[in-house]
Order: sequence, then structure tokens, then C-alpha cells
Amino acid sequence: MNKSYFLPILFLLILDCAGRQIVDPIFKEDGKTAIHGYDPVAYFTESKPREGNTKFSYRWKGAEWKFSSEKNLETFKKSPENFAPQYGGYCAYAMRDGEAYETNPKAWKIVSGKLYLNYNEKVHGFWERDVPGNIIKADQQWKILPRKE
Repeated sequence: MNKSYFLPILFLLILDCAGRQIVDPIFKEDGKTAIHGYDPVAYFTESKPREGNTKFSYRWKGAEWKFSSEKNLETFKKSPENFAPQYGGYCAYAMRDGEAYETNPKAWKIVSGKLYLNYNEKVHGFWERDVPGNIIKADQQWKILPRKE
């Protein structure tokens, strides 16, 4: 057997075992704003993504959350964990493999009262092929994914 074939595989195994991706608890594309400034409550109350307004913002878990109305802001403040997207707003499909990728607020779904976001609508289509299985895998990965605290 050719030893040079095994070197890249060995390197990848060492890299994977040496350090997993360390992520912020909340995905912030700009380093400060959660879910691209979209209103997390609107997904539940209006069944659609809605851009938030800086006039209605709230800091939670190291991120600025924006809302489309005072009512949505107050609703979020009472129980943010009920409205914040799963996996800190990282891509639900990628999370099933333990990867933390950015998301598009327009690639979303509410399942069992929880908001899930995906990288884009194409990836969202892959995720929808096995929603229950993907959620089980992603839940397990999110529990062990190293996070900055």
C-alpha cells in the first residue's frame, strides 16, 4: 500500500480530534446582531420572517435582537428561549454534523414550537427530507459543540 495515501487521512483525523469548532452561543453575522436583525417572535405570530427595527431592540446572550414592534419585544423579553432559534441561530442542517454555519432568515421552519433556520433555501430543502432525524442529530451535536461563554 502507498503510505502517501494515508498521510492526508491521518492529518484530517488529527485535525478533527485536536479541536472542534468553538462558536459563540448566538450566531451574529456582523458580530453583534442575532439572526440578521430579523424579529424572532414574528415567525410565531405572523408565520413569516420580518425584519426588526433598531427602535425595538434587546440584548440577550451577548447579541442584539431586533423586533418589528414593541409588543414582540415585550413578548421576547418574557421568555426569550421560547422564540430564539435553535442551535443559537446556526444552520440546523449543518448542526446535525456538528458544524456551525451561518443562516438565512428566509430559510426557516417551526417544528414542535421551536424555530429552526438553515443556510439557504436549497439547504433547507435537504433538511426537510428528514426533519425528525436531523433534529435528533443536531440536538446531540449542539450539546457537545464547544461554545464561548
